[in-house]
Amino acid sequence: MIEILTSPAFNTIQDLGRRGARRFGVSTSGAMDPVALAAGNALLGNDDNAAGIEIQTFPFRLRFQTDAAFALTGADHASTLAGSTVRPWWCMRAKAGDVLAVTAPRRGARVYATFGGGIDVPRVLGSRSTHLRGGFGGLEGRTLQAGDAVPIGRSPHRSDGRFDFGVAPPDVAIAGAAPADDRVLLIRVLRAGEYDLFSEAMQAAFWSTRWKISARSDRGGYRLTGSKLTLDAPVEMRSHGVVAGVVQVPPAGEPIIQMSDANTAGGYPKMAAVIEADLWRLGQAAPGSFIAFCEVSYLDAVAAMAPVNDYLAKLRATADLYREL
Repeated sequence: MIEILTSPAFNTIQDLGRRGARRFGVSTSGAMDPVALAAGNALLGNDDNAAGIEIQTFPFRLRFQTDAAFALTGADHASTLAGSTVRPWWCMRAKAGDVLAVTAPRRGARVYATFGGGIDVPRVLGSRSTHLRGGFGGLEGRTLQAGDAVPIGRSPHRSDGRFDFGVAPPDVAIAGAAPADDRVLLIRVLRAGEYDLFSEAMQAAFWSTRWKISARSDRGGYRLTGSKLTLDAPVEMRSHGVVAGVVQVPPAGEPIIQMSDANTAGGYPKMAAVIEADLWRLGQAAPGSFIAFCEVSYLDAVAAMAPVNDYLAKLRATADLYREL
């Protein structure tokens, strides 16, 4: 069991998401940075889909009520356990009574705290992820608050196994994952269904603009500012299914990228879709930061997942070896 001591708004319990429920109008939810969550679970020997805490507002503090192993992944941040520094992308053991404190990231937007055995809240529609709009999943379907008692499961590994090591984050370990320009995150996309409804001038603006992620962004979607993408004539469209990564353009002309809590359907024209291999990078982009889009082929989009999968596979193999030393 862990006790939440300090938690500003919007920190939630998340796993890799709720699959197969979109036909009921239920969004996938899940971690905004699924690579960080899966990596934290791999460090601890958990299943990739074990639930952890997605921390996106700071400072965040919790107290361990029992001895437990934990890992911190995601954004580059500073944290302490019982007053001693804990490195990011590191796993450790905590003793009952230890306080873990996580401060605002130096780079990135979200930190993931995972625990040996995972967070043991009930599954709803196959997932432990918090669905805030629906008010279910996670802990009573809401954000974490001071005073909450959060249960954790039994660790899958022996109690004397090694839990004091770390790994390189994916933006270091995966070639090409780090942006060439620290000021602008380059995001790879495919053209989407209504791309050709926009004029050549609007298409050119989409590719050339340095887009700013608006302060009105959240887990549901990133609103972008920088240019106005307008149609020559209004278009009436039926609502259609949307998923995380879809870039829609509402009548005001400022694009919205659907994210983890994306609507299941919508009627705005779709300009593009972020490839799966870049969703974790986008999930670490904070409001106020800048992104730009570049087009890739379908085959390139599929191939781009191979380095991500290889990274997680090697991380898990390395972590398994360390724990047995």
